[in-house]
Amino acid sequence: MRRLILLIFGLVLSACDTGSLRVQPVEEWQQPSTDFQVDVLTFREISQRVGDVARAECKRRSNVSNCDFSIVVDLNPRAPANAFQTLDDDNQPVIIFTRAMIQSVENADELAFVMGHESAHHILRHIPRQSENSRESAAIFGELARIAGANDADLEQAQKLGAQVGAQIYVKDFELEADRLGTIITHRAGYNPLLGARYFARIPDPGDRFLGTHPPNAQRVEIVLETSRQLGLTQ
Repeated sequence: MRRLILLIFGLVLSACDTGSLRVQPVEEWQQPSTDFQVDVLTFREISQRVGDVARAECKRRSNVSNCDFSIVVDLNPRAPANAFQTLDDDNQPVIIFTRAMIQSVENADELAFVMGHESAHHILRHIPRQSENSRESAAIFGELARIAGANDADLEQAQKLGAQVGAQIYVKDFELEADRLGTIITHRAGYNPLLGARYFARIPDPGDRFLGTHPPNAQRVEIVLETSRQLGLTQ
């Protein structure tokens, strides 16, 4: 059972493993060139404002105890445009931006929206929820294999498959949840999520693939529009 738990935890965190990354806190990072639409001082201000709102929202929820957000930059100049949320060794939330990600945004609203989205993943407990889904699915697949008379090797393979399916099956829903709360966080931090969501127009559309990691861009934009209307935003 311990081996299975370690397998599941590894599957859930494999996409956000920071062990091989060289990162630097946003407060210390210096832009390597002027080829950025958002300068480093603005980036730090966004991090402070969005971080404060995210921390307050996190502390407001009784089921989340670790709310000390850190925002850092991946120093690898070849890393593709990406931002993601993970946990450090003390189980505190870390939001990581690659240099290409910072370079790809066109204004402060887009950067704030991405940051709000990533902080929402932590507040909504998506890593532990994904781990729970993976564990439950692994147990179900393993039990079905056992009933079918699988040997030890086949049983382990069934558990691995179940863990992978469980880790993926709700991730698109998680993205939409994070878009909704991220819209609220962005607005509360003083930025415009409607302008921020224009970033979706410039990134590839993942389509509606079974076990895909992200929902279609149009669906994500609709969530932002709907939530913004509820906040009284129209433009």
